[in-house]
Amino acid sequence: MGPHAHPEISLHTPSLADYVSRLEADDWSGVADLMLASAEKLAAVGADFLICPDNTIHQAMGSVEARSPLPWLHIAEVTAAEAAARSFRRLALTGTTWLVNGPVYPDALTAHGLDFQRPEPEEQAEMNRIIMAELVSGTFRPEAVAYYQAVLTRLRDAGCDAAILGCTEIPLIISDANAPLPVLDSTRLLARAALRRAVDNG
Repeated sequence: MGPHAHPEISLHTPSLADYVSRLEADDWSGVADLMLASAEKLAAVGADFLICPDNTIHQAMGSVEARSPLPWLHIAEVTAAEAAARSFRRLALTGTTWLVNGPVYPDALTAHGLDFQRPEPEEQAEMNRIIMAELVSGTFRPEAVAYYQAVLTRLRDAGCDAAILGCTEIPLIISDANAPLPVLDSTRLLARAALRRAVDNG
């Protein structure tokens, strides 16, 4: 597109607290309503398509897409396609407890013939605590990095050949530079897919 050029971008989100309250209540229809309210506003200002960098709330996407005024790129489908393209076979799945125990990545990975492994329940709980209590507030502790590295090392030793960073905040502390496995940064992969689509449709 040339120096300093990029597609036009519009952003809308309600307060994270609005989403968290619905997640804690297991209210996925409420999550979908929030997503659709953003979709309507973005459609009204001229957006061509939509992305959501939050992995967790993709669990509501099934009911969102049918009612959305615009098409969406799906973060797990983009990430699973990248994993397949790089010939990974068994993915360590990290993210919030809602995401790790939900269908978002299992469905997408299975569709590409890929296997996955979840952290153990106690690992999931601590990883979720680090995300929600530390990372979302901008707190980055060496102990948190070490914990994620230890979990990924165990999953590597259990047969995983790459790790999905299935939360926007995890790449703030874990990357290819310090992880014991190759990582798939779902947020960056979605951003790059959105850029390609915007340029191709330009």
